Amino acid sequence: MPRDDVVLVDVEERIAVVTMNRPEARNALNRELGNRLPRVMMDVETRDDVDIIILTGTDPAFCAGVDFKELGTGEITHPELDDLRDDQGRFPWRGPFPPRTKPIIGAVNGPAVTGGFELALGCDLLIASERARFADTHALVGIMPGWGLTIGLVQSVGARRARELSLTGNYLDAQTALTWGLVNHVVPHRELLDYCKELARAMIGIDQRALRRMLKTYEEISLLAGAEAWDLEGQVSRDWMAGFDAVDFARRSGGIMDRGRSQMGEK
Repeated sequence: MPRDDVVLVDVEERIAVVTMNRPEARNALNRELGNRLPRVMMDVETRDDVDIIILTGTDPAFCAGVDFKELGTGEITHPELDDLRDDQGRFPWRGPFPPRTKPIIGAVNGPAVTGGFELALGCDLLIASERARFADTHALVGIMPGWGLTIGLVQSVGARRARELSLTGNYLDAQTALTWGLVNHVVPHRELLDYCKELARAMIGIDQRALRRMLKTYEEISLLAGAEAWDLEGQVSRDWMAGFDAVDFARRSGGIMDRGRSQMGEK
């Protein structure tokens, strides 16, 4: 049966903490989570008692990317969101989140992989626990990014490092992510949410009209040279997935997960 707790929301002091809550699957993006998360983000965007959003995952992961079990069946679609799509099947926004005016702080508490990496890149600030790990395994899995990874990753770490991550599928630890400029800060795991809330309180202390205009200006400037890049990535992703071989993916998925565990030092 569908669960109604795959995304948790806690609002306090004008801060909404949005938590992806499939810990048994490392918060992997299945249909339920994939449907629920954008709806929740739209809801907190419109709430009068929310100024800042913090996105995180229930331990042990931030988000392990697309759910391998569902992807292997070829059934990981989101018909519940069809009312939001245009006549070409696209959502009327770029990236993983619906249009917004409020900052999103990503509290990366563990691995952020592939689609989970894109969720992290969609945030305005990233604060990492020392347990955070980042990996782009799109090519390794046999899919293409569609939430702006090829744009956001280059903007964060530069083109050569972005290519290294995407072409190897290797994991990046939290301290290296800090050195490369991917994250703003690395903090002890137990202090992660408190640290993010302190940053959120600092933002709340600013005139919200000015803060939201500043956020929008950053977005507008980033798109001056990037709108066509977003369109190209989206088209490549749709064309690629039209020929996606679920049977071949299912055959390879076990080895992909074993490789990831090995790189993260897990048994």
